[in-house]
Amino acid sequence: MYRKNEIIELDITSLTSDGDGVGRAGELVFFVPNTAVGDTIRAKVLKVKKNVGFGRVEEVMKPSADRIEPECPVSFSCGGCVYRHISYDAECSAKRRKVIDAVTRIGKLPAELVREIIPSENIDGYRNKAMIPVGLDRDGKVVMGYYARHSHHIMHCLRCRLSPDIFNDIIADVYAFLSRCPALVYTPQNRGGIRHLYLRSTAAGEVMFCVIAGKRRFEGDKALYDSLKEKYPQIKSMVVNVNSLDTNVILGDQTFSVWGADSLTDTLCGLRFEIAPEAFYQINHDQTQRLYAKAKEYAALTGAETLLDLYCGAGTIGLTMADSCKELIGVEIIPEAIENARRNAAENSITNARFFCGDATAAAEKLRGEGVRPDVIVVDPPRKGLTPELIDTIVQMSPDRVVYVSCDPATMARDLKLFTEQNYSVKEITPFDMFPRTCHVESVAIISRIFL
Repeated sequence: MYRKNEIIELDITSLTSDGDGVGRAGELVFFVPNTAVGDTIRAKVLKVKKNVGFGRVEEVMKPSADRIEPECPVSFSCGGCVYRHISYDAECSAKRRKVIDAVTRIGKLPAELVREIIPSENIDGYRNKAMIPVGLDRDGKVVMGYYARHSHHIMHCLRCRLSPDIFNDIIADVYAFLSRCPALVYTPQNRGGIRHLYLRSTAAGEVMFCVIAGKRRFEGDKALYDSLKEKYPQIKSMVVNVNSLDTNVILGDQTFSVWGADSLTDTLCGLRFEIAPEAFYQINHDQTQRLYAKAKEYAALTGAETLLDLYCGAGTIGLTMADSCKELIGVEIIPEAIENARRNAAENSITNARFFCGDATAAAEKLRGEGVRPDVIVVDPPRKGLTPELIDTIVQMSPDRVVYVSCDPATMARDLKLFTEQNYSVKEITPFDMFPRTCHVESVAIISRIFL
């Protein structure tokens, strides 16, 4: 049995779904972050359980052919980029393998259904959204950056390679401001302070600046806002979100406009979409357009279909297909998102769409009870996937095709298996690298009804 702090030698033979390297020592499988397939390493044992162990790289004795020098000084500590130390080709291969493993192991489907992954044209600077935690270190100095992996410890980092330069410049200026006034930072004793900095941008380069604080007003807020407005003409919206609760949830329930518009408008797939601070919006603009194009291809609309968009959010996926169907029906549980979707339809002069608020399972059952039979259903569920009840209801509505957009291969594979048990067949799955250098991968699957 291996002991904590013991140094062992490992050959890394595969990667976990979270990007950790896997190596075997005797009867134990060890998981070691920041390693690559083909590495031979010396690792320090951090923890040993019955069948598995966890380690940390002490020395790379023989580097993998996939290994590269990471360009980020905090990549091995930050919780964001788990693939910064391997080539992008190797990263894409690992992500496709992640989808294949889930589809074959959980979904009991053939690996051949998984097409080649669609890589991102940009692997740096692609994020149009950033949430930066703000805190104080043990010496009372301001820290801003990103949470370390599996923790709420803030890794101080003012420049992230995944964010555009303007985000990093604004973050540095806010840090300089707070460093002169550390008493403005939120603490358990100072619940009115600043908790996060929140930035969003559009493809045209317009920026929303949002401060998340315990109170609507804080000392020096006008000076901060004025200095940023003057320096960055790209800032078109300034808002403050109030969250005074002792919680890990970032956004509070109230958002107040400080200056300019209270939302941004972005162009996606030729349509204009309003982006409110609370609205869900994909973070990789160019790759999102490719993802939605594939979803539309899988939907195979001719203009005569009724399209049901479940988990529609602000309507982005469904509205990009509205020009190719007879009627679009969107369902979302968040009232603000439904209002957003209705405004987005009006903004784009789309008249064949209607949206209503409700739980996806209950709403689909209600539509089925009304005799609505969609020809095509699009689902883009949260990470937990669909409920068995919703899958049953979808099957009972008998759509010809279901387009499944997923951010989690494991829950997607579980749900695909349930469809295949109820007179449906999975035809194809295309992975997309929406989040380069992270462990996440998006997928689109087409499911077709079997006509007996």
